[in-house]
Amino acid sequence: MTKAKFYVVWKGRRTGVFDTWEACSAAVKGFQGARYKSFPDKNLAWQAYRKGPEDDVRYTVSSNKANQHIIEKPLEGFMAVDAACSGNPGAMEYRGVTPQGEELFRSGIYPVGTNNIGEFLAIVHALAWQQNNQMALPVYSDSVNAMKWVAEGKAKSKLPHDEKTDRLFEHISRAENWLRNNRIHVSILKWDTVAWGEIPADFGRK
Repeated sequence: MTKAKFYVVWKGRRTGVFDTWEACSAAVKGFQGARYKSFPDKNLAWQAYRKGPEDDVRYTVSSNKANQHIIEKPLEGFMAVDAACSGNPGAMEYRGVTPQGEELFRSGIYPVGTNNIGEFLAIVHALAWQQNNQMALPVYSDSVNAMKWVAEGKAKSKLPHDEKTDRLFEHISRAENWLRNNRIHVSILKWDTVAWGEIPADFGRK
């Protein structure tokens, strides 16, 4: 009997854990710099996906020079998230939108926060929002740090925890708890600002 395999894709047209090579291949074939690896157990695969490829150097990096000139486009049908901060730290808020910029959710304003924290909370909010609404759309963010924090399941911020940030840290704790108790079934992808312009969720305050 053929032993089951599960495939982690950290970087590709789609990311996540796939249970067939065909699905994995479709996500990485021809994608410059794709990172993926097979695992014999689904739980191990999800753990590896959350940790990220830097924690397991045995991933595969695809190289397709013929496709290097191609600029990848955003996937069709997605959610985009972004945060805005007046100073860093400063007053912070975040939101999630459709590709057309229609607002799906928006946080209140936190008196003191950072861009990275806002982006982290926005991604987790998008994941939970989709779960509650029985949706499975890719989530785009332009924050590498926030994406890494989500993969690790923890916001590694040095922002002081005091009276001004108490509500913010309560929401960070909720987000981390959600990540511990839920599996991520959608792709979390980096928005290419250089190639595609500002992310649709951008607040336009630059």
